[in-house]
Amino acid sequence: MSEKITFAPISYTGWGALDYLESELKRLQVKKALVVTDPFLKEIGLTEYVTKPIEKIGATYDIYTEVVPEPPLAIGEKLVSYTKEHGFDAVIGLGGGSALDLSKIAGVLSTHEGKVEDYLNLTGSRKVSHSGLPTILIPTTSGTGSEITNISVLSLETTKDVVADDYLLADVAIVDPQLTMSLPPKVTAATGIDALTHAIEAYVSKNASPVSDALALQAIRLISSSIRNAVFNGEDREARTKMSYGSYLAGLAFFNAGVAGVHALAYPLGGQFKIAHGESNAVLLPYVMGFIRSSCEKEMKDIYDAMGFSSVNLSQKEASLQCVKELKRLVEEINIPLTLKEFNIPESALDSLAEDAIKQKRILARSPVTLNLDDIRKIYQSAFDGIVLEK
Repeated sequence: MSEKITFAPISYTGWGALDYLESELKRLQVKKALVVTDPFLKEIGLTEYVTKPIEKIGATYDIYTEVVPEPPLAIGEKLVSYTKEHGFDAVIGLGGGSALDLSKIAGVLSTHEGKVEDYLNLTGSRKVSHSGLPTILIPTTSGTGSEITNISVLSLETTKDVVADDYLLADVAIVDPQLTMSLPPKVTAATGIDALTHAIEAYVSKNASPVSDALALQAIRLISSSIRNAVFNGEDREARTKMSYGSYLAGLAFFNAGVAGVHALAYPLGGQFKIAHGESNAVLLPYVMGFIRSSCEKEMKDIYDAMGFSSVNLSQKEASLQCVKELKRLVEEINIPLTLKEFNIPESALDSLAEDAIKQKRILARSPVTLNLDDIRKIYQSAFDGIVLEK
């Protein structure tokens, strides 16, 4: 069977990759750029990495900082309107997944009719029909992979939805680990597990291919061997570099193979309780993977080996069981709560969470085993109780 493999047009990766920004600004003939970032990055001066090259080529810019974690639809609508009104010829996203996702819809939907809500996957009636403004995406975390995917995630009242189309792919992605050196431990942990989840779900996805598998396994190796050092010794340049590459590869893997159950169940946690996406994935990861384990034992065995353990003397079943245990141990070791209860989510909310999660049919379709409403409710219950269950 053949498959389509898609990558962002141009990527620069590795320490010092940001040096290529100036030449890319020239190539794209940027005259007036919109820099989308969060207020903290502007406050600590990280935006100068972007604004100085813009000034150097004689272009002008605005810095837009109305970016919040898990951005709601209204934030996206406001940014797209702002972009339309001010005549920019390029958009540069600097920050975590929220800033990058917003940059993508600003670049594309500012050249389209209608509102952002018209283009949402679950409820929208319009389709993205053409490319938008040139877009350069520069992550400052090692986690979301947003810089090389075609998806923008927005929070709705109780869940999340996406705008998804290949026209949202960035013209340029610049992945420079030096920008992650000041990332706090909590954010490093959450975004790092987010990236690991991307790789794991891509590897067990029904849409996986030899190409996505290779990307996913290498991402798992890099992240598993470096995430603890990155969290607890943020100045470890080698750990930050491995995390940066791991996140990038995980992004490529899940962009082509897709994510599944963990993300489908994580979206309502962000929508209903405003839990950060990385933490939502982290608290659910061992419980979802434990529940579906028997449907992907070989893949879980491979993941266990990629995490740095040896399955030589273990059966596939034994190795897959150990893999789930090690995922749970990793989440705990980097100080992310292991249960929904620890996030102050009431048990009474589990039904509504399940009802919102089952709506994520686009994502759930990639799960190696079909998850129905009852299955999803059981997974939430297991994540609440802290006990791994099996389907």
